[in-house]
Amino acid sequence: MWKRLFKLLTLYDVYLGKRFFLVFGAVTALFVFAFPYPILFAVAKACLLIASTLVIVDLMLLFNKGVRLSCQRKLPRKFSLGDLNTVAIDVHNHYALGLDITILDELPVEFQKRDLEIRDFIDKDEVKHFNYQLRPTVRGEYTFHDIHIFISSKLGLLRRRISQQAEQQILVYPSIVQMNRFSLMAVAKISTMKGVKKVRKLGSSYEFSQIRNYVKGDDYRSINWKATSRRNSLMVNQYEDERSQQIYSVIDKGRSMQMPFDGMSLLDYAINTALVISSVSLQKYDKAGLMTFSDKVGATIKAETGSKQLNLIIDTLYREKPRNLEANYELLYTATKKFIKRRSLIFLYTNFESFSAMQRVLPLLRRINSSHLLVVVFFENTEIVDYSNKEASTTEEIYYKTIASKFVEEKYRIVQELRQYGIQVILTRPEDLSVNSVNKYLEMKSRGMI
Repeated sequence: MWKRLFKLLTLYDVYLGKRFFLVFGAVTALFVFAFPYPILFAVAKACLLIASTLVIVDLMLLFNKGVRLSCQRKLPRKFSLGDLNTVAIDVHNHYALGLDITILDELPVEFQKRDLEIRDFIDKDEVKHFNYQLRPTVRGEYTFHDIHIFISSKLGLLRRRISQQAEQQILVYPSIVQMNRFSLMAVAKISTMKGVKKVRKLGSSYEFSQIRNYVKGDDYRSINWKATSRRNSLMVNQYEDERSQQIYSVIDKGRSMQMPFDGMSLLDYAINTALVISSVSLQKYDKAGLMTFSDKVGATIKAETGSKQLNLIIDTLYREKPRNLEANYELLYTATKKFIKRRSLIFLYTNFESFSAMQRVLPLLRRINSSHLLVVVFFENTEIVDYSNKEASTTEEIYYKTIASKFVEEKYRIVQELRQYGIQVILTRPEDLSVNSVNKYLEMKSRGMI
């Protein structure tokens, strides 16, 4: 009987609320106590009649013709990989009574999130706006499905489900949020953003900008004596950073870049940072280019300027996929020699887990560095670093901590070996990759190394 009742209620989108079970649980308890105390039997019957009447009233309130709710999901144009993206839902209550509502949004399967609930009260003829945030960790196309709203009256005995078809697709692109945030660094000479270093400029570049009036604090060596004699006031030459330098992001798509960190692969961290570096370099009037490789050369974009170049890089990075093979550095050297004709700054995003793995490719890295300014970017194994910093209390823990410390030291040994041959190095935690890469670019730019 009860199974048939629940099946019938579900068929008509009716669900029993918590108050229903509390009320009828209390009525059932009264009938139980009526056996030893017959005087309670009449009270139990009266309570059952009242509870049943309230259920019928609640059904009439929830299922009359005036009950109508509309909702709309609002998504941004694109989701940013690895960032919190805001999703908005607008609900309009067209009913003459206020309702308690619970919103369940059918999220894309990629999030594996089934506990998202939004509870609130919406008054009559009111429009309410609700927001929640999602963090995608994989690039691609995501599909949102229907929106379900469970409504209940002030009685709260029953709940009615109102479903609205709201299937929507959205693309998850490399982090546009990070790109916009770090692009602000290109506007000011010294950024005040958290994690960004202040770089003292050593000397000046040779690209002349203009002649202007002397201001206290200007370098005396930049005084233009001819202009000073003509104007009868101190004038100085102003220089600016050299422009139109070629900045290439070269990304290793091989097996070593598939290591996960905080739900994302190292490859996706590198892709986000490549987009940031491309945007910042274009803001600095340099030329941004891209190359990916693994066992074969992937996407290649020649270094150019302009907004179209950034859009091309974004679309290309969105389509890049990892490969389960080792990276071929001989192929990388050949490709850079053929594809990058002019001396350029190359950010090489890869990962070395052992000193021997780096030694195998060191001769090729030295050759690339002899023709270009090479910056090798690779990652700390954060779990091993954190484990090596823990205190050990047993012999087994001391043994494991010693092994972990050995792996950490090997990473720093790789850094020293690369720097010994004049190769610039960034060893970073994945979450700090973008800020450290931008710091390095601005530092080399200010020092006139490019």
